[in-house]
Amino acid sequence: MAPTSVTRHALLMDAICGAKFFHNEIIWQRTSAHNDPARYGRVHDVLLFYSKTHRKTWNQQYESPDDTYYSAHDFEKDEEGRLYRKRDLTAPTHGESLSGQYTWNGKHPPRGRMWSFTQENMEKLVSEGRVVYTRTGMPRLKIYEDALRGISYQDIWVNRDLWLNSAARERLGYPTQKPAALLERIITSSSNEDDIALDPFCGCGTAIHAAQKLGRRWIGIDITHLAISLIEKRLNDAFPGIQYEVHGTPKDIAGAQNLANRNKYQFQWWAVSLVNAVPYGGKKKGADSGIDGIIYFKPDGKQTEKAIVSVKGGENVSVPMIRDLAYVVDREQAKLGIFLTLAPPTRSMQTEAVKAGFYPTPFHGNLPKIQLFTIAELFAGHKPKIPFVDTATFRHARQEETAQQGRLFG
Repeated sequence: MAPTSVTRHALLMDAICGAKFFHNEIIWQRTSAHNDPARYGRVHDVLLFYSKTHRKTWNQQYESPDDTYYSAHDFEKDEEGRLYRKRDLTAPTHGESLSGQYTWNGKHPPRGRMWSFTQENMEKLVSEGRVVYTRTGMPRLKIYEDALRGISYQDIWVNRDLWLNSAARERLGYPTQKPAALLERIITSSSNEDDIALDPFCGCGTAIHAAQKLGRRWIGIDITHLAISLIEKRLNDAFPGIQYEVHGTPKDIAGAQNLANRNKYQFQWWAVSLVNAVPYGGKKKGADSGIDGIIYFKPDGKQTEKAIVSVKGGENVSVPMIRDLAYVVDREQAKLGIFLTLAPPTRSMQTEAVKAGFYPTPFHGNLPKIQLFTIAELFAGHKPKIPFVDTATFRHARQEETAQQGRLFG
């Protein structure tokens, strides 16, 4: 039988970390239901939990108690009317420890177990009124309702807050995007504040967004300039004033020219991101039908329209390129066309753009139907005149001010 994807990834992680540092295979239910033909609906992914050494960071997290939790346990009231439940005061014997092997109230722990606390701490719990006894004389620990942490997370995660449905505010249109809550749970349990989180395939940046929110330092790596531009926008929207460094993206005309010479597709994807456009056809290389990117906008705040983006990284640009863009705008029933170029457009090209006419808007007047911008102008802060760019283009990943981080901890 051919190895599954999980098996292949486990073999790779065994090679990187060592099989002895494997801790868990976690089943994460990522959605509610799938109607997959002739098979059971595939609604889960598998997370592999490894550490690099035995000295791993571990912060136990708990699922907040709910009505089901309370109905599944017997609660009692003390003399002050406070609710509490009883917990076993023994634990499995480990190593050669003798600290939990003593007689208490005439009782010994069952075979293979030991008292959970030293004798000194047991006496302290008694003095605090935290120990009660069963009819047989076995001690039990009182856990008050207001101190309950709930049930520790197990290796099957089915919480709905870990889903990322099509209507989620944080969705950015990235096919492999994960919900922020999932990464927050992972990062919180496996690191402490000011630790460094590394995501070597950071995509749309959910891991580094979660790391920033949780007070961790972070490093994110991706090979596409579109991803880097998206992450920059996401971080700037969510954390105004954030300071970070970006390496490998063009910072000036020389860098843009170098990228265009090395890889025209990466240059196109990077250039369209400068005007908040998404690459046409999901970043597929090949024929583009005269379209390099699309900007969605709502001129009246309601109806979604689109602008076509055309990118030219060569040294020579000409009037036919403007005519082609105007044709594509009409063919695609778009409202605007944005022409991006490294080389300065000629006066004849600017005249041709004016000939295309104007697009009337209800709140912003008549906008040039074809707009020309050089990369230098974009670096200088000039932007296309497009009203109410739809957040579906690059949806803001705003910080949830109401998020209660304390719920992640016990």
